Amino acid sequence: MIIKQPKPSALSEQVENMIEWLASYGKDERNGVSRLLYDPAWIAAQRAIEAKMNDLGLQVHYDDVGNLFGRAAGRDPEALVVLTGSHVDTVIGGGKYDGAYGIIAALIAVEHLLTQYGQPLKPIEVVSLCEEEGSRFPMTYWGSGNITGTKSREAIRNLKDASGMLFEQAMYNVGFGLGQHPQPQRSDLECFIELHIEQGQVLEREQKSIGVVSHIVGQRRYDITVHGESNHAGTTPMKWRHDAMFTAAELIRILMHRANTNEDGLVATVGRLDAKPNVGNVIAREVTFSLDVRHSDTETIRTFCEECFNEFESIAAQHGTRITYRKWMDEPPVAMDSAMNAATESILKREGISYQMMTSGAGHDSQVFGTHCPTALLFVPSRGGISHSPAEFTDTEDLQRGVRLLIDLLHQLAY
Repeated sequence: MIIKQPKPSALSEQVENMIEWLASYGKDERNGVSRLLYDPAWIAAQRAIEAKMNDLGLQVHYDDVGNLFGRAAGRDPEALVVLTGSHVDTVIGGGKYDGAYGIIAALIAVEHLLTQYGQPLKPIEVVSLCEEEGSRFPMTYWGSGNITGTKSREAIRNLKDASGMLFEQAMYNVGFGLGQHPQPQRSDLECFIELHIEQGQVLEREQKSIGVVSHIVGQRRYDITVHGESNHAGTTPMKWRHDAMFTAAELIRILMHRANTNEDGLVATVGRLDAKPNVGNVIAREVTFSLDVRHSDTETIRTFCEECFNEFESIAAQHGTRITYRKWMDEPPVAMDSAMNAATESILKREGISYQMMTSGAGHDSQVFGTHCPTALLFVPSRGGISHSPAEFTDTEDLQRGVRLLIDLLHQLAY
């Protein structure tokens, strides 16, 4: 069956307008976007999407952690749900496409399908997931994790943001976590589709229009703390110091050297450093740095961390310091559904659209759904591979091409 598509010019204008519309919630003076879980910009964005869903005639509801759903009911009362969408939260000062594009694309696709073909056979739901980034609290995939049952209230007990606000209190403050909405865990999902910007350079460099993801890499994240001793910067000889900063610098150098010489594609990042007392003329007594390790093979990640940490202990001993570790994320690599990918490839070949089968180096809600139900993760190109930045950009032609693919795929799955 030939699927009637909206005109590219009209679709491009709609996508552009909606990208700017959603970016207005949390826009900062540098043209970045900051929507952190349960903050004022976040709740304003969710309410705006809720209103848009109502305008489309969808059945709208939140769950008890703040995930937002708009449902187009199906003709078959026994059919499972075809779910599509992405996350509404951002990093601090992030771009306007990450997460938001997947929600916008889903809204546009469902609007077009309902207008052209009426009620689907199977229910389609658009989801604006409450959280994915871990930007406010040390917790990622809170939205998808609750839907799939992999996250619980126990996991957030005593977690605080940088201001000292408890995770649970922030949730209560905006009306969630109080039992006023349905519990989030779902057992009625047939599949999940996430359309996302690539956040990398592969598609642009290979001059491909769509990325079809076969696997999402695994991730481990740590907070590593070096404990030393504060002392006077001028009167303490170098050989008698227990300098947490000096130790941390050596540990970070070891991490980067091992990652740079690893030939399996592993990546490691230290992106945050906190020192105490953080005074220029005082030897640091405590330094905490973040560690993010990613690879498509769990054993490779485990071996890398073990070897680094074993070396860390000997370095710390040489400096008269000690180390503590807090592993707060350990997500295994996840394969996307081969049947859904085959259906996507069939559409792309039929339409003559260039594509690339690829692995995602970034984590996505799809990796959480991928262990729960058949899942597809689809990419459109990112200019220069830049993301998590106000400079994040995807050409409108690529954005509308992704929406058209989503329309075709949803029609095939739900009609």
